[in-house]
Amino acid sequence: MTQVLELQFATTDGKTTTLSIDAPKPDITVTDIQQAMTTIMAKNVFTGQSGALSAIKGARIVDRQVTEFEVVTE
Repeated sequence: MTQVLELQFATTDGKTTTLSIDAPKPDITVTDIQQAMTTIMAKNVFTGQSGALSAIKGARIVDRQVTEFEVVTE
């Protein structure tokens, strides 16, 4: 199973953008996440077509399970 931490931000254009972080540490806390998101916004690390990150909207960990099938072609 693969985990991804998704950090959701509002932008200056009123849209939502999500930053995804693969394999977050298992003991991550809400405080850790809030501090990281605040730092990302304060340092203006990311900007895109929707403008700069302006507010924290949310965060979540997404679990993904992949089942592969071996398909034989002739």
